[in-house]
Amino acid sequence: MKKLVFANGDAMPALGLGTWRSKPNEVFEAVLQALKVGYRHIDCASIYKNEKEIGDALATAFDEGWVRREEVWVTSKLWNDRHLKADVLPSIEQTLVDLQLDYLDLYLLHWPVAVRKGVDFPSKKEDFLSYEEAPLTETWEGLEEVLEKGLTRHIGVSNFNTQKLREIRESANKQPELNQVELHPYLPQNKLKAYCDEHSMLLTGYGPLGAAYRVAAKEVDFPILLEDNTLKEIASKHQATVAQVALAWALERNTSVVPKSVNPARIAENFEATKLQLDEADIARINQLEGPYRYTPGPAWVSNGSPFTYADLWEEYL
Repeated sequence: MKKLVFANGDAMPALGLGTWRSKPNEVFEAVLQALKVGYRHIDCASIYKNEKEIGDALATAFDEGWVRREEVWVTSKLWNDRHLKADVLPSIEQTLVDLQLDYLDLYLLHWPVAVRKGVDFPSKKEDFLSYEEAPLTETWEGLEEVLEKGLTRHIGVSNFNTQKLREIRESANKQPELNQVELHPYLPQNKLKAYCDEHSMLLTGYGPLGAAYRVAAKEVDFPILLEDNTLKEIASKHQATVAQVALAWALERNTSVVPKSVNPARIAENFEATKLQLDEADIARINQLEGPYRYTPGPAWVSNGSPFTYADLWEEYL
């Protein structure tokens, strides 16, 4: 398994199991299946509302001796209603209780937007907190504090563009170590990746297979990544699946990926991408694919009287 190495030498398995949209009655078995297959990286978040079941699965695996705690990389994220500095510590403490862990390997600031405590997704102007009310720099100070307390080994961000990364970096005592963003062949994030590489910040890609469910729900009107003819041709050449090609492309770029699945066969299929070696011609063809297509634009954060705009989120709006 390829690993991405942090500045202190800690190594994160490049392929992980995503758990967004994994139902509580499905995610327990999905995590156990992933660990049996060989995954050693589980990506979580409090807003996914399934961390208790994930914690049960991890506890089962550890108690029964399948794997040891130190062999499994666990990431979680601070939700948008906990951006006030005083709310960061209680939030990670609850996550640790739910996951039945003493520490996280990585804790991420989930979005660069804030809402009032108790709000999952805003529906009116009053649900939001502005940057004046909840400065990102103070939220980051909260993450630095939980790092100092040993509740997480590393801290980073998610859904941050270069502008917001600069804002954090200018005042940070501890620099963000990783940025998790939507990343796939239709959205390669070249400018953002170059910035992260320059500042020794790792990248994890969520939605690495595109998000066909958003197309089906008519949230976006984009082509479906896994139906791309170029990717199909490359998959046929290597006797692989299109999903494996998309994942192998991301791994070849030295980024991490966290594809979500609760299907045992798909979980195993995705893991096999770690063995697929694409050649330079394959990579060149993939790098020329159409786009960018962002399947997760985040309209909830810029509507209903929001003080935020897409320029607060995405690189293409800067």
